[in-house]
Amino acid sequence: MNDPDSRQTIASLVAAGVTVRDPQTTYVDADVEIGAGTELYPGVILEAGSVIGAGCTIHARVRITRCRLAENVVVFDGSVLEDSTVDAGASIGPHARLRPGSEIGPAAKVGNFVETKATRLGAGSKASHLSYLGDAEIGSNVNIGAGTITCNYDGVHKHRTVIEDGAFIGSNVALVAPVRIGAGAYVGAGSTITKDVPAGSLAVARGVQVIKEGWAARRRGEKPERS
Repeated sequence: MNDPDSRQTIASLVAAGVTVRDPQTTYVDADVEIGAGTELYPGVILEAGSVIGAGCTIHARVRITRCRLAENVVVFDGSVLEDSTVDAGASIGPHARLRPGSEIGPAAKVGNFVETKATRLGAGSKASHLSYLGDAEIGSNVNIGAGTITCNYDGVHKHRTVIEDGAFIGSNVALVAPVRIGAGAYVGAGSTITKDVPAGSLAVARGVQVIKEGWAARRRGEKPERS
């Protein structure tokens, strides 16, 4: 995998205090900058002038292109980062994707199978699993539940979602942009939100649960049980 230019770049980085666990499977462009104390696991690809701060850990099979990572960032296995910035102490992945225009704040978390695009995730905010955050401005200390998506495209235009500081977004929520979730507000799991949610309030938008006892047996043509 490694070409001569990359081998020479890696040798220079190692001499400057970067740990490269497997130079034979690691690729680093000559214009990439990496701070001392950073560790690269096998299969890492760093391209196109990316800047990696000191004390970072880049786990296996990560690809980073035209990005800037501050110090002490951790990128877990299988993640892809492109044209994005990641502030100090943040963590990405495993298997996350930062698309162009993503800005990840200090100590924020983009977890497994989370995709971001043209989105700012504020300091200490977390999107831990299985979410899509596109064209969004997300404040600090926000919790994004599993399965949450920002519905940013109406078929013609892209629209923005704003989530203010301290908001809590439950699992499997669809935020239909343009929409704003106020500071400290809660959105109940399974909701589809189409209107702004005021600060400090609770929004729940889901169908009423209906239970029809004995329905399954009738569908199968079975006789109802006698008590």
